[in-house]
Amino acid sequence: MERRAIALLMVVGLALLSLPACHASVDLSDTPKVENGVTSSKVGTDTTTLDREKESIRKARPGAQEFAFQAEVARLMDIIIHSLYSNKDIFLRELISNASDALDKIRFLSLTDKTVLGEGDETNLEIKISLDTENRVLYIRDRGIGMTKEDLIKNLGTIAKSGTSAFLEQMQKGGDMNLIGQFGVGFYSVYLVADYVEVISKHNDDKQYIWASDAGGAFSIIEDTENEQLGRGTLIKLHLKNEALEYIEESKLRELVTRYSEFINFPIYLQTEKEVEVPVEEEEADAEKKDEEKAEDKKEGEEDEDDDGVDDEKEESEEKDKKTRKELRKEWDLLNDNKAIWLRKPSEVTTEEYQKFYKAVSRNTDEAISWSHFKAEGDVEFKALVYIPTTAPYDFYDKYYEKGARNSLKLYVRRVFISDDGTDLLPRFLGFVRGIVDSDTLPLNVSRELLQQHAALKTIKKKLVRKVLDMIKKMADDEIKCNDENETDKPEEADCKKYGTFWTQFGRALKLGIIEDTNNRSRLAKLLRFYSSKSPEKLTSLDEYVGRMKEGQKQIYFLAGMNKEEIKASPFLERLLQKDYEVIYWTDVMDEYMMQHMLEYEDKKFADASKEDLKMTDKDEKEKKRDKELKEEFKDLTKWWKKTIGDDKVTSVKVSNRLATTPCIVVTGKFGQSANMERIMKAQAFADPNRAQFMRSQKALEINPRHPLIRALKDKVAEDEESEQAKSIARVLFETALLESGFVPDDTKGFSQRVYSLVKDTIGLDKSLDAIEPEVEEAEEAEEKPAEESATEDEAADKDEKDEL
Repeated sequence: MERRAIALLMVVGLALLSLPACHASVDLSDTPKVENGVTSSKVGTDTTTLDREKESIRKARPGAQEFAFQAEVARLMDIIIHSLYSNKDIFLRELISNASDALDKIRFLSLTDKTVLGEGDETNLEIKISLDTENRVLYIRDRGIGMTKEDLIKNLGTIAKSGTSAFLEQMQKGGDMNLIGQFGVGFYSVYLVADYVEVISKHNDDKQYIWASDAGGAFSIIEDTENEQLGRGTLIKLHLKNEALEYIEESKLRELVTRYSEFINFPIYLQTEKEVEVPVEEEEADAEKKDEEKAEDKKEGEEDEDDDGVDDEKEESEEKDKKTRKELRKEWDLLNDNKAIWLRKPSEVTTEEYQKFYKAVSRNTDEAISWSHFKAEGDVEFKALVYIPTTAPYDFYDKYYEKGARNSLKLYVRRVFISDDGTDLLPRFLGFVRGIVDSDTLPLNVSRELLQQHAALKTIKKKLVRKVLDMIKKMADDEIKCNDENETDKPEEADCKKYGTFWTQFGRALKLGIIEDTNNRSRLAKLLRFYSSKSPEKLTSLDEYVGRMKEGQKQIYFLAGMNKEEIKASPFLERLLQKDYEVIYWTDVMDEYMMQHMLEYEDKKFADASKEDLKMTDKDEKEKKRDKELKEEFKDLTKWWKKTIGDDKVTSVKVSNRLATTPCIVVTGKFGQSANMERIMKAQAFADPNRAQFMRSQKALEINPRHPLIRALKDKVAEDEESEQAKSIARVLFETALLESGFVPDDTKGFSQRVYSLVKDTIGLDKSLDAIEPEVEEAEEAEEKPAEESATEDEAADKDEKDEL
């Protein structure tokens, strides 16, 4: 819709360029009929909502000159009002931005001529907003440069005419000229909420005039003789539509100013009504005073006139008894007291100011854990102040993938708020970052609601990500320095704990970054923290792991599970730990997903200890020869075992090199899902059972050739391959290995029956497990009979007691 509107606007604009500009003597025969100084064709206005009171306000002022907008302007106005803007709230932002422009202009002129500011209140460069709730009128007043009659005709009568642009063209380059207006259509956003607008303006070089229009085909201008003289500046009166009465409320206006114009250079005041207590006037309290005097006369004889202490108490009592009443008073409240500290040099801003600004911009009561204040120069220039919160937003991970859910960075263009959707400025995994990005050169669309797609955005995003990651890395480096006993220049104690706090809150976000951000994956990997077999109680890093690797070790071993205790007791690690290899303990559900994307670190490949083909690099020739002999020795057993279990259960049965004390385990294929990953996938609420079945990895059974159970089974199979007992033992060992490896047997009933049979044989039970003894009915009758006799005895005892009475 917006593209269509802008395209249509461009076509109409080209048509307008071929037409003569509007002037005072215009033939109105070809324009919409004008009555009372405004057009009778009310485009975008609901005429049924206009009451008689408003019609009386809009009657033609005697002597007012009438002007027609340029040809086809009615259609163009309809496009601007109903197509360019998607959010009615921005009308106030546009008007305040225009007022700020006007104040900037007069301030710039005053640098060379102080007299242009005038005297008294006129020297106060400020913006004031007031309300007339009874007549539904919103007032916006500034003490800017104002407009002459000619300015009103050119700037408000010519669509897309920017007074700011013309002003900049006439002035020399340099100076503090961060003016906002660039398109000249921002003013017409007022018709989103108003059906009639008056602009009263006074320029130092001209008289005070009134410009009025209802966004139809014409507008009127007349010298102002009915309003109070402004001295200098502009007053805009918005007669609000019925459906826009929410903008007559103080709370709504306060919210909009705080949201969009909080950091405008000039003070913005809102006139508010407050209830205050004031003393009751004397004439209203005469009767009460006379009664008090009579009461005092009666007590005069009893009081000691010379007692000064009593007199003092009486005076205090009289002061406390003064009557007050509640009264509504109008006061001016300052709405933008927060200063744009990002415009200052970092050396000039104190820690207290940084923390105060963070609380203001993030609406958070906690302090930030770290921040970065910088200015980027080069192809794209911008200033930024970014913070890392101490705690993660409560819904940060819940709404991670929701579009528009993040309110991370606030984007400003020349200190005017544009957007708080930082999607184009930061990747999702850094959505917890809060702060400000302010640029003077970012291109916007005509309505200034959206950023145009521009290469500058990619440059800004790249620089912001680098700065944020550098800030996180500094906290991580400080932690390492604190833990290094040989480090002499250690950071402060508070800085030593920062990264631990950060990792607790945002560690999962960095893992998401490893999954999503391929360009920064290696930088993010350095920031990972985890427990390991050699650091079970203290978080460690990949750099520290690599520093502890055995000589010749080419792989980084890891295992994922529910908790450290489960992983530490896992049979997958028996031989690794026995050989003093360090194993990383991944305990977060995100770790399995992350490891699918992070395949190596510092040229060292990652190896999952639960996958097949696990290699250890410290084997000598003698050990390799022994492993080869064992594979040949158990070749017949592995073939028989695979046949007994079935090809649908395992792809292979092989001799293991990772077991020490466990008879056998079940491992998965190199590229398949681990047992822990299968558990995670099954736990998902919307998991597809069919897809889960398809994604299940192929399993392999690894046996420990040194374990007595395996050797005993080998001997038994050698005696009789068809032995049912041997087959039952093989199945039980396989299903037990499934459980110990983290899987769930497909046939749990069959598994339990086989276990019961083994228990039966162990205890020497001759009976069948199905030989269940029937229930004995006589036993139940025997239990009921004593109960009946007891009840009879109780009844007899009660009867005897009654007879005695």
